[in-house]
Amino acid sequence: MKYDAVKHPKHYLLSDGTEVKDHINSIVGDMLGRSAWKVANVIKYVARADKKNGLEDLKKAREYIDMLHVNILTC
Repeated sequence: MKYDAVKHPKHYLLSDGTEVKDHINSIVGDMLGRSAWKVANVIKYVARADKKNGLEDLKKAREYIDMLHVNILTC
């Protein structure tokens, strides 16, 4: 696959050759609104952490996990 900083960045390519966005779409496709957005961000940040910002990305993922946790507790 040809890398492109906008359409196909290396830090979103998984070891099996698929892109994170494809997995995100399959996981959150049936979810609604903010929950889908939060789960998508968790996946994105965890998937790219070892290729881009390391611990910073894991901390970002944790922020979205915490937001999801708040939603679950208030439902």
